[in-house]
Amino acid sequence: MVVGLRAIGAKGPGWLRRGPWAPLAASFCSQGPVGAGRPEPGPRPTSVRQRDGIRSIVLSNPKKRNALSLAMLKSLQSDILHEAESQDLKVIIISAEGPVFSSGHDLKELTDEQGPQYHAEVFRICSEVMMLIQNHSVPVIAMVNGLATAAGCQLVASCDIAVASDKSSFATPGVNIGLFCSTPGVALGRAVPRKVALEMLFTGEPISAQEALLHGLLSRVVPEEQLEEETMRIARKIASLSRPVVSLGKAAFYKQLHQDLRKAYHLTSQTMVDNVALPDGQEGIKAFIQKRKPVWSH
Repeated sequence: MVVGLRAIGAKGPGWLRRGPWAPLAASFCSQGPVGAGRPEPGPRPTSVRQRDGIRSIVLSNPKKRNALSLAMLKSLQSDILHEAESQDLKVIIISAEGPVFSSGHDLKELTDEQGPQYHAEVFRICSEVMMLIQNHSVPVIAMVNGLATAAGCQLVASCDIAVASDKSSFATPGVNIGLFCSTPGVALGRAVPRKVALEMLFTGEPISAQEALLHGLLSRVVPEEQLEEETMRIARKIASLSRPVVSLGKAAFYKQLHQDLRKAYHLTSQTMVDNVALPDGQEGIKAFIQKRKPVWSH
């Protein structure tokens, strides 16, 4: 996997400690339980469990509509970064307690009492979390049951896969309170057609789960009672596959996405060569030829 990722200009397994995330990795990828090293006192605004290669991160502050406060963002960041290079980690699911997936930023943190430096910190950490999801080695799935607005909608749009219940809805309503959803617009504008994104940003009006599915914000919509089952089905399928192959493929997909056609094919052709050279690439090919189930290295 290292050879392949370097060949396409992406980050190899040591990228968290070598690149711009190094200070975060030093704090959050240390030994100990998930979330170790966080300075904020009080109960954690997220909860985490991991089993069979699937890490489930739950936004756990329903009384505040799972607002992406600075504490919530740092907790989410910590949970995503924790042992990110572990071969035992295959997929991450982000979900939430209560009827609201996330209402976005905590507006009490954005008053002039905190000042511009604090505000800059909130938006910086938020942007880092969203980029971290895309740059992570494993797929990240949003499991949405309820309302996702502003930065909450941004979080859904930033995930690789998003599964929602049919009762869910999505909006970027900041314009209605004089705070245009500029940063949510980055993820939204890359997930849905431009005119759909701009209508959501200019009006603040919500769209239904079915509309979100139609426009590409969601991967699929299911009845509420089937949401966890369907999300876990997808997660288990990913977890059953080769981690090096999936990681290589994810990095290449995002790398080629905004290239012109010729460069995209050049990039992905080299990625295919690197993929074939992986032990799991050869194992998968031989298993197919021999009509047996492949045995992955990880």
